[in-house]
Amino acid sequence: MGQEPEAIRADIEQTRAEMGDTVEAIGYKADVKSRAKDKITGAKDRITGKVSDATPDGQQVRRAASTAQENPLGLAVGGVAVGFLIGLLVPSSRIEDEKLGPVADQVKDQVKETGQEALDRGKEVAQQAAETAKESGREQAQELRGSAQERAQTVST
Repeated sequence: MGQEPEAIRADIEQTRAEMGDTVEAIGYKADVKSRAKDKITGAKDRITGKVSDATPDGQQVRRAASTAQENPLGLAVGGVAVGFLIGLLVPSSRIEDEKLGPVADQVKDQVKETGQEALDRGKEVAQQAAETAKESGREQAQELRGSAQERAQTVST
Protein backbone atom coordinates (compact mmCIF):
# COMPACT_ATOMS: atom_id res chain seq x y z
CA MET A 1 0.00 0.00 0.00
CA GLY A 2 3.02 2.21 0.01
CA GLN A 3 2.95 2.78 -3.76
CA GLU A 4 1.30 5.72 -5.38
CA PRO A 5 -1.53 4.99 -7.85
CA GLU A 6 0.44 6.61 -10.70
CA ALA A 7 3.42 4.32 -10.09
CA ILE A 8 1.12 1.29 -10.05
CA ARG A 9 -0.49 2.39 -13.35
CA ALA A 10 2.96 2.88 -14.90
CA ASP A 11 4.01 -0.62 -13.79
CA ILE A 12 0.83 -2.07 -15.27
CA GLU A 13 1.40 -0.30 -18.60
CA GLN A 14 5.01 -1.50 -18.73
CA THR A 15 3.94 -5.08 -17.94
CA ARG A 16 1.27 -4.90 -20.69
CA ALA A 17 3.83 -3.70 -23.22
CA GLU A 18 6.27 -6.47 -22.28
CA MET A 19 3.47 -9.07 -22.42
CA GLY A 20 2.46 -7.77 -25.85
CA ASP A 21 6.02 -8.23 -27.12
CA THR A 22 6.16 -11.72 -25.63
CA VAL A 23 2.83 -12.74 -27.14
CA GLU A 24 3.94 -11.36 -30.52
CA ALA A 25 7.21 -13.32 -30.36
CA ILE A 26 5.37 -16.53 -29.43
CA GLY A 27 2.93 -15.95 -32.28
CA TYR A 28 5.81 -15.52 -34.74
CA LYS A 29 7.47 -18.72 -33.49
CA ALA A 30 4.19 -20.59 -33.97
CA ASP A 31 3.63 -19.15 -37.47
CA VAL A 32 5.83 -21.53 -39.44
CA LYS A 33 4.52 -20.29 -42.78
CA SER A 34 5.64 -16.70 -42.13
CA ARG A 35 9.02 -17.80 -40.80
CA ALA A 36 9.62 -19.98 -43.88
CA LYS A 37 8.60 -17.11 -46.15
CA ASP A 38 10.99 -14.75 -44.33
CA LYS A 39 13.80 -17.28 -44.62
CA ILE A 40 13.18 -17.79 -48.35
CA THR A 41 13.02 -14.03 -48.94
CA GLY A 42 16.32 -13.56 -47.09
CA ALA A 43 18.00 -16.32 -49.10
CA LYS A 44 16.65 -14.87 -52.35
CA ASP A 45 17.97 -11.43 -51.45
CA ARG A 46 21.43 -12.84 -50.64
CA ILE A 47 21.57 -14.81 -53.91
CA THR A 48 20.33 -11.84 -55.94
CA GLY A 49 23.04 -9.68 -54.37
CA LYS A 50 25.74 -12.22 -55.17
CA VAL A 51 24.56 -12.57 -58.77
CA SER A 52 24.43 -8.82 -59.31
CA ASP A 53 27.94 -8.49 -57.83
CA ALA A 54 29.25 -11.22 -60.15
CA THR A 55 27.56 -9.89 -63.29
CA PRO A 56 30.00 -7.93 -65.45
CA ASP A 57 29.16 -4.32 -66.22
CA GLY A 58 29.12 -2.78 -69.70
CA GLN A 59 32.72 -1.60 -69.54
CA GLN A 60 34.00 -5.08 -68.67
CA VAL A 61 31.99 -6.60 -71.51
CA ARG A 62 33.32 -4.04 -74.01
CA ARG A 63 36.88 -4.64 -72.82
CA ALA A 64 36.49 -8.42 -73.21
CA ALA A 65 34.94 -8.00 -76.65
CA SER A 66 37.76 -5.77 -77.85
CA THR A 67 40.34 -8.23 -76.49
CA ALA A 68 38.59 -11.05 -78.34
CA GLN A 69 38.54 -9.02 -81.56
CA GLU A 70 42.21 -8.16 -81.24
CA ASN A 71 43.23 -11.76 -80.58
CA PRO A 72 40.69 -14.25 -81.97
CA LEU A 73 43.27 -17.03 -82.11
CA GLY A 74 43.84 -16.85 -78.36
CA LEU A 75 40.11 -16.93 -77.78
CA ALA A 76 39.77 -19.99 -80.04
CA VAL A 77 42.62 -21.80 -78.29
CA GLY A 78 41.10 -21.06 -74.90
CA GLY A 79 37.68 -22.26 -76.09
CA VAL A 80 39.12 -25.51 -77.43
CA ALA A 81 40.99 -26.10 -74.17
CA VAL A 82 37.86 -25.55 -72.11
CA GLY A 83 35.93 -27.88 -74.43
CA PHE A 84 38.54 -30.61 -74.01
CA LEU A 85 38.47 -30.30 -70.26
CA ILE A 86 34.68 -30.41 -70.11
CA GLY A 87 34.67 -33.44 -72.38
CA LEU A 88 37.06 -35.19 -70.02
CA LEU A 89 34.78 -34.57 -67.09
CA VAL A 90 31.84 -36.34 -68.74
CA PRO A 91 31.79 -39.95 -67.56
CA SER A 92 32.31 -42.65 -70.17
CA SER A 93 29.66 -45.26 -70.88
CA ARG A 94 30.02 -49.00 -70.30
CA ILE A 95 30.15 -49.69 -74.05
CA GLU A 96 32.95 -47.17 -74.52
CA ASP A 97 34.89 -48.83 -71.71
CA GLU A 98 34.43 -52.32 -73.22
CA LYS A 99 35.29 -51.43 -76.81
CA LEU A 100 38.00 -48.86 -76.34
CA GLY A 101 39.50 -49.95 -73.02
CA PRO A 102 43.17 -49.06 -72.57
CA VAL A 103 43.38 -47.14 -75.84
CA ALA A 104 40.79 -44.73 -74.52
CA ASP A 105 42.84 -44.21 -71.36
CA GLN A 106 45.92 -43.35 -73.41
CA VAL A 107 43.94 -40.98 -75.61
CA LYS A 108 42.39 -39.37 -72.54
CA ASP A 109 45.80 -38.82 -71.00
CA GLN A 110 47.11 -37.27 -74.21
CA VAL A 111 44.01 -35.10 -74.52
CA LYS A 112 44.41 -33.99 -70.90
CA GLU A 113 47.98 -32.94 -71.57
CA THR A 114 47.06 -31.19 -74.80
CA GLY A 115 44.08 -29.50 -73.18
CA GLN A 116 46.18 -28.33 -70.28
CA GLU A 117 48.82 -26.96 -72.66
CA ALA A 118 46.14 -25.22 -74.70
CA LEU A 119 44.57 -23.82 -71.54
CA ASP A 120 47.94 -22.55 -70.35
CA ARG A 121 48.59 -21.00 -73.76
CA GLY A 122 45.13 -19.41 -73.74
CA LYS A 123 45.82 -17.91 -70.31
CA GLU A 124 49.16 -16.61 -71.53
CA VAL A 125 47.57 -15.03 -74.60
CA ALA A 126 44.83 -13.48 -72.48
CA GLN A 127 47.41 -12.05 -70.08
CA GLN A 128 49.40 -10.62 -72.99
CA ALA A 129 46.24 -9.06 -74.41
CA ALA A 130 45.41 -7.56 -71.03
CA GLU A 131 48.92 -6.13 -70.71
CA THR A 132 48.70 -4.69 -74.21
CA ALA A 133 45.36 -3.09 -73.40
CA LYS A 134 46.73 -1.72 -70.13
CA GLU A 135 49.79 -0.26 -71.86
CA SER A 136 47.62 1.27 -74.57
CA GLY A 137 45.46 2.85 -71.87
CA ARG A 138 48.52 4.30 -70.18
CA GLU A 139 49.76 5.76 -73.46
CA GLN A 140 46.34 7.30 -74.15
CA ALA A 141 46.26 8.78 -70.66
CA GLN A 142 49.73 10.29 -71.12
CA GLU A 143 48.75 11.77 -74.47
CA LEU A 144 45.57 13.26 -73.01
CA ARG A 145 47.48 14.62 -70.04
CA GLY A 146 50.06 16.23 -72.37
CA SER A 147 47.42 17.78 -74.62
CA ALA A 148 45.49 19.04 -71.60
CA GLN A 149 48.65 20.68 -70.25
CA GLU A 150 49.33 22.30 -73.64
CA ARG A 151 45.78 23.65 -73.78
CA ALA A 152 46.03 24.93 -70.24
CA GLN A 153 49.25 26.75 -71.10
CA THR A 154 47.72 28.16 -74.27
CA VAL A 155 44.66 29.39 -72.38
CA SER A 156 46.71 30.92 -69.53
CA THR A 157 49.00 32.91 -71.89
